[in-house]
Amino acid sequence: MSAEPKLIPSSSQTVGPYFRIGLESLVDPSSSIAGGTITIRGRVLDRDRTPVPDAMLELWTVAEPQAGSHPDLARGFRRVATDEDGSFSVTMPRPMPLPFEDRTVQAPHMIVLVFARGLLRQLISRVYLDGDPANDGDPVLLGVPHDRRRTLIAQADGVDAFRWDVILQGADETVFFAW
Repeated sequence: MSAEPKLIPSSSQTVGPYFRIGLESLVDPSSSIAGGTITIRGRVLDRDRTPVPDAMLELWTVAEPQAGSHPDLARGFRRVATDEDGSFSVTMPRPMPLPFEDRTVQAPHMIVLVFARGLLRQLISRVYLDGDPANDGDPVLLGVPHDRRRTLIAQADGVDAFRWDVILQGADETVFFAW
């Protein structure tokens, strides 16, 4: 008889059917932010364009540093849930350009994690801002096929406001990265 117990792997489980995580923001979005803020509004939709009413987006960006300090990742973190219509709205620090590993510069963007029922793991994407001239040279965006890049670019929708939909599958599926 073996002294070590036999380990049997358990099956994977999804996070549904009633998916909610503590969504309180870690940062007060009304606080002043050196580089200003932007608002991103959109919807999370499935392959049939049906709204996903219980998804959560987690957004990360590096905030413009306050005078005399270093860039601050924690201030650029937000979580937002979708409503019954799959809609979300989040106010974020305006993203800033970042150095890339080969000494090029990444265009201002946000990393987005998508959590929803039916997903075994979160999906990872990026969102860039329409009209930013740095988009043309961003090394990650240039690695995405030209006809799919538009799924990563939030369209201007007013002053400091942008529209970006997340489409989980099918035609016009948002680009997701395997990291």
